[in-house]
Amino acid sequence: MKNLKLTQIKTTSPKDAEKKKSRKDLLKLHKDIYALQHLFYASHSKSLLIVFQGMDTAGKDGVIRNVFNCTNPLGVRATSFKAPCDMEREHDYMWRIFQKLPEKGMIQIFNRSHYEDILVPTIQKSLSKNKIDKRYLFINAFEEYLIENDTDIIKFFLHISPEEQIERIKKRLKNPLKKWKYSDEDLKSSKKWNDYMEVYESILNRCNKIPWTIVPSDDKWHRDFAVASIIKEKLESMHLSFPMQNTITKKDKSVATDNKKN
Repeated sequence: MKNLKLTQIKTTSPKDAEKKKSRKDLLKLHKDIYALQHLFYASHSKSLLIVFQGMDTAGKDGVIRNVFNCTNPLGVRATSFKAPCDMEREHDYMWRIFQKLPEKGMIQIFNRSHYEDILVPTIQKSLSKNKIDKRYLFINAFEEYLIENDTDIIKFFLHISPEEQIERIKKRLKNPLKKWKYSDEDLKSSKKWNDYMEVYESILNRCNKIPWTIVPSDDKWHRDFAVASIIKEKLESMHLSFPMQNTITKKDKSVATDNKKN
């Protein structure tokens, strides 16, 4: 993924992709993901962090809702990282990230992530280049640390076109059920499209030891199917198994009997 250029990557679904078939296949994937997530939770041997990055309106909320609605809520958590609150500002920039890392058996979803702490200060020019460069190094080391400690990571960049973003912003303003999500920042960021793409290209190129999956996201039905397929493949590749049933020894039985008497 070195020297990746987002302008050279399509934002639309492949020509051979079919909307009706993709939606039908997504339902099959839901069944597989449900079974695999149950196994993942029961095995209690690894944790999984799933990162979603993308421009405003790229569909981070939608893909999380549409892909993970088949899972057991006891084993899956989602966190949305918006602008830091007052308490978060009192700590280092990674503090809030560490609070949400998954324990064994858990799948943690990040709607935006630690990459916002490179993206935003670069766009806003609120940090020096030297400090931002150090963040690249630290975030790479942070992700390697997680891998070394049995936390697998999947990173998705939801790739939409500037034209599609504008259309979605307009729809957001017209739809009473989505208007609450609109912010003046949406239009401001759309006017800085090229700046955002430049920073995202830097992130995708410099933070790729754990590879990114760039998902064409103009077509929501293809986006959801593509993400679900990759998550299924990742869970399958772990070759997990259910833990052995605990055996009760004679000593355990005698202790249990004594406890009942008391």
